[in-house]
Amino acid sequence: KGKAKGPKGKKITLKIAKNSIRITLDGGRRLDLSKMGITTFPKCILKLDDVDELDLSRNMLKKIPSSIQKFQKLRWLDLHSNQLEELPEAIGTLQNLFYLNVCNNKLTTKNLPEGLNLLKNLHILNLGLNCLDSIPTSLGALRELTEIGLFDNALTAIPNSVKKLPKLKKLNAERNPFPDSTKQVEHADSIKRVEMLHLVQEKDLCSSCLKMCMDERDKLNKLMNVTPSCLKKPSFPLLLTPNSTAKDNQEEWRLR
Repeated sequence: KGKAKGPKGKKITLKIAKNSIRITLDGGRRLDLSKMGITTFPKCILKLDDVDELDLSRNMLKKIPSSIQKFQKLRWLDLHSNQLEELPEAIGTLQNLFYLNVCNNKLTTKNLPEGLNLLKNLHILNLGLNCLDSIPTSLGALRELTEIGLFDNALTAIPNSVKKLPKLKKLNAERNPFPDSTKQVEHADSIKRVEMLHLVQEKDLCSSCLKMCMDERDKLNKLMNVTPSCLKKPSFPLLLTPNSTAKDNQEEWRLR
């Protein structure tokens, strides 16, 4: 009687795809095929490869073909909430890509393509809610990255090459099994701080200024004596609220 077949999914025709094109606020063309019950990448959309944005989110896609490279104008690619286990190496040819969202899939570290490192214009990358146990140090080549989502994976560390990206402003790494230790505190905050810095001698300060400085020093000493148990989890002051349930508004992972 054969193997059980998976869901057939909705067939996308060229007419349906053309009717799904929207004009964005900045005048670009967005092909929105989200929430369409698609199980296989619709080949007909390759005839619409001049769009600026492509949204295939919230479907049942297991694979993105290498032919994605035909979308050379693409600035925005949204593939979140599918069943992707890998990405094609050809994704690295999309040199105009500004935004890439592959959150809530089944991606593993092994199946992250090296081509990701070639996306030199990428500003926003969401890898949250996948099966990643490490982040390739080579992602440090993405020098334009300003936001990255790594939440809800199996990460135990974040490479310095990623943490120290020159333009990175927002990093969400919540709900990963980072080790509990003082080493993790160092992992979260590798900035070396000067314990005391004397700019003038005490005798040159008036009594009120001297008292204020001594009070501040006492506060600092108390902070330095805080036990590590209070600092178990990494502290990223610019962490974002993640969309751990793939909320309808995908922007929420980076705007809240």
